[in-house]
Amino acid sequence: MLRAMDSAVAGLRAHQNKMDVVGHNIANVNTFGFKAQTYTFMDAMYQTSTASTGHSGQAGGVNAAQYGYGTLMGSIGMDMTASTPSYTGGFNASIDGQGFFITRSTPGTSAADSFKGDGFDYTRVGQFRVDSEGYITDANGNFVFGFQPDKDGIQSGTDDKFDTKQLKALRAPLKDLSGFNEDAGSAIKLESISIDKNGLISATVSVPKAGGTADETEPKTIYLGKVAIATFQNPEGLTKVGNNYYNSNERDNTGAATATPAGGAIAALMPGYIEASNVDLAKEFSEMITTHRGFQANSKMITVSDEMLSDLVAMKR
Repeated sequence: MLRAMDSAVAGLRAHQNKMDVVGHNIANVNTFGFKAQTYTFMDAMYQTSTASTGHSGQAGGVNAAQYGYGTLMGSIGMDMTASTPSYTGGFNASIDGQGFFITRSTPGTSAADSFKGDGFDYTRVGQFRVDSEGYITDANGNFVFGFQPDKDGIQSGTDDKFDTKQLKALRAPLKDLSGFNEDAGSAIKLESISIDKNGLISATVSVPKAGGTADETEPKTIYLGKVAIATFQNPEGLTKVGNNYYNSNERDNTGAATATPAGGAIAALMPGYIEASNVDLAKEFSEMITTHRGFQANSKMITVSDEMLSDLVAMKR
């Protein structure tokens, strides 16, 4: 009788935890880049009344008899399936496939083959901006990392001009455009910026016209770098940290990590799009209903167990 009540209490707790997960998924149905979570149950420990014994010369075999103690949380996993891209236009991009944009709250440099544990955050949300110092940032102000071109690559944008061994915070060199006009200095003005399917960020700038007056300018195109895409052997091993970010460290279960330019063998980008949430409302509502019914059933078990205890006490009268 008391075992039944203990099992029911355990069931209430487990179903409440699942309802928390379902509620979190539904709350994020319109959150860009959100990955739905899944909840599983597992049975609790058992008390063995009769052990399992095999056949002997004097007696036949006997199966085990055990009392269970309800259910517990089995796991909370993540559904990393890519979701539908939503067109927003502007300086945005969605990853068409697996992988993550690489961001960090501080600029700097890291090796492309050993960047795990360097304080990076990873996101599927490609909402990019340019700050007052020319750095490419995301919507939260974190620096976006990728592969920068050398001085020749700023003008050509060809693949052989990018250093793919070093991850760097991407930046528009608005005060250092050697080859255009060495006297341009701070007169360089950023007019527009865009990103293509291969992660190449290009910008149109106005620079003082060579041989012209102080007020005469001319448009030039420069290439700021290529956005890096991080891929993990086991992306489900990443840890959610809020603000659309995941993080990783050398001791977690993500496995090997690589950072490569977008496009090619790695997932291409969809310029102007942002990935929507992959929450399936129909699935979540059905999970909510079955979870509610499970909670009701366990609460009813507590009521019935209480009635049985009451009957037992009444026998004394």
